[in-house]
Amino acid sequence: MVYNQRMFQQNKCLAEGCKKTSLSVFNYYGEIAEGENYCVDHFPDQQKIKDDIYNYINQRQKIVGLNASGITFENIDLTDKRFYGCNFQNCRFVNIHSTKFRSRMSFFDHSIFSDCAMLESNMQFCSFGGCIFSHILLTGSDMIHDNFCGIQAYQSSFDDSDLYNSRFIGAKLVDTSFRNCNIKNTMFFNIEKQNLLFKSSNLREAIFDERGSEMFLKDSM
Repeated sequence: MVYNQRMFQQNKCLAEGCKKTSLSVFNYYGEIAEGENYCVDHFPDQQKIKDDIYNYINQRQKIVGLNASGITFENIDLTDKRFYGCNFQNCRFVNIHSTKFRSRMSFFDHSIFSDCAMLESNMQFCSFGGCIFSHILLTGSDMIHDNFCGIQAYQSSFDDSDLYNSRFIGAKLVDTSFRNCNIKNTMFFNIEKQNLLFKSSNLREAIFDERGSEMFLKDSM
């Protein structure tokens, strides 16, 4: 359970007029410290804070309450990493190849994922609002109660995944596959689609808007 875990701090950046939240900083012992600081754009030593965040993740399996908003993560292995109550909004995830990535109540809104294979992930009560997925494999994942509203997905796969009670409202889904998925109570409202596949998924238990009629769905099977 994650409900008793500490969420990331939402302190504002110390730079005058900046409305972004400050990044996590670390004490002498390498643990997340309390207090206000700067966002990634205004941090005095950007390379150092990025290295501190990378090291913090690399040295731990369980990460709680980390604010890494705006950081780029490239060519790293997140296999078996567990993130609870973390902030990865406006991040870039490039060429991430991992299995069994786990996250609870974390925020990835407006992040960009490109050329990633995150197989058998388990991400619940997470938000990916406004994200861009380009060439992403999330095959065999549990992504329950997640927010995918407004995402743009290109040549990506959610195949063989459990997407129970998740939301894809206002999503743009191009050359993207949901084959053999559990989409019970999953919302697909006001979506744009091109070559969208739902073969062997439980379409009758998903929730579509009026465009999700038999005519709308028949070319997605």
